[in-house]
Amino acid sequence: MSRVAKEPIEIPTGVEVSINDSSMSVKGKLGQMSMDVHPVVTVTNKDNVLTFAVGKVEKKEEKSAWAQAGTARANTANLIQGVSEGWEKKLKLIGVGYRAKAAGKVLDLTLGFSHPVKYALPEGITVETPSQTEIVVKGIDKQKVGQVAAEIRAYRPPEPYKGKGVRYTDEYVVRKEAKKK
Repeated sequence: MSRVAKEPIEIPTGVEVSINDSSMSVKGKLGQMSMDVHPVVTVTNKDNVLTFAVGKVEKKEEKSAWAQAGTARANTANLIQGVSEGWEKKLKLIGVGYRAKAAGKVLDLTLGFSHPVKYALPEGITVETPSQTEIVVKGIDKQKVGQVAAEIRAYRPPEPYKGKGVRYTDEYVVRKEAKKK
């Protein structure tokens, strides 16, 4: 059985959660998000505490039903944190001449190519550049924030010999030794 599903979620002040038959909507100061809940999972809201359980299922399907309940609980916790605090990913550029500049809904990247890279930001995502070599991706959807950060990193992933490229701030790149004669 999923241990994640058994952990209740306390709803912080300023966040409203509404549960319908198979959908859940979460509204907070940063925005509103909704998700579908698997039919075998039952979600109850009692005194601003969400609990997740599994309805009546056959014995052979019980393990997968608890897995669905754990997934629903984790996704709900991500929604609640997203609408109350938001999510962010930090990237840094390492390399001579590598620069980033946020201009409205476009991120201009200079990554050593013969042309500048212009990345159009999707709806609901904001990007800040505190310095020319730092990028902060922010939003309320955890999946979308991670996807945008991964797409930016994919333009020039860090290479193992000099460590040049776009990397997450908490990422460690294993360096290789150059070929010897």
